[in-house]
Amino acid sequence: MTVTTLDRFLGGKVVLEQPRSGYRAGSDAVMLAAAVPAGTGARVLDLGCGVGAAMFCLGARVSGLALTGVEVQPEYAALARANAVRNDIPAEVALADIAALPPGLRQQGFDHVLMNPPYFQPSRGTEARDAGRAVAFGGEMPLAVWVDAAVRRLVAGGTLTVIQRVERLPELLAAFDTRLGAVRLLPLQAHPDRAPERVILHARKGSRAAFRMLPPLILHDRGGDSANDPFRPEIEAVQRDGAALPVDWC
Repeated sequence: MTVTTLDRFLGGKVVLEQPRSGYRAGSDAVMLAAAVPAGTGARVLDLGCGVGAAMFCLGARVSGLALTGVEVQPEYAALARANAVRNDIPAEVALADIAALPPGLRQQGFDHVLMNPPYFQPSRGTEARDAGRAVAFGGEMPLAVWVDAAVRRLVAGGTLTVIQRVERLPELLAAFDTRLGAVRLLPLQAHPDRAPERVILHARKGSRAAFRMLPPLILHDRGGDSANDPFRPEIEAVQRDGAALPVDWC
C-alpha cells in the first residue's frame, strides 16, 4: 500500500492526501489555479489533474464551479476523488488518457481548461524511479495532443491556461494553432537576477487578438539559493490566501 501524507495548501483552506514519494503537488499547482479567470458557475476541466491540487485550489477561491478532472493513473484519480470529499468541493474525476477521453466527457463543453503537462521528455533525461512520478514529470505524449484535447473541450470564448517549463515553450507555442487567440505569455521568475524557469500561457478559443508577452512575475525579492526566501507580498497572497494571480490577461 502506498504511504500518503496530508498536506495543507492555501494556508490550510485546502488539505490534500498525496503519495509520500512520487509526484507531489506544490506551488506550481497553486500558481496555475490562481491564473484561471473563472467566475461562479463556470465549467472547468483539469487535464492531468493528479490528486486535484490545482482544481481544488481554484474551487476554494471561486465558489459554485462545476469541476471535472481527468487523470490517467488510477491511484492518483482515487486520491483526487477522496480529496473532493475531504475539502467539500464537488468534482467529477474521470480515469482516462487525455488522448482517449470517455464519450460522456467528449460531449461536454467547458468555459475553462487548465493543465500542467509533464515538464520533461523521458528520451531527454533519466526516468524517475517512482512510476507515478515518471508519468507525471516525463510523458512522451506531444504537447500538441494535450492542447488539442483542451481546445476541443472548450466552448467558444473559453480559456486555456497552462503552466510549463521554459525548455518546452517552443513545442507548446507551436501547438497553439489558429483556434486559439489572445495568447499571453507570462514568465515566472524566481528572483530579479535570474532567468525564468517556468511560464504560464493563457489563451482564448476563437479570439483574433494578437500574441502578447507580459512582464515577468517576480516571485521572491532576494537572490541566492535559499529555498526559504519569502514570497513577495502579492505572491504570498496567492500561495497562502488563495488570491487570483495579479495579472490582467486582457
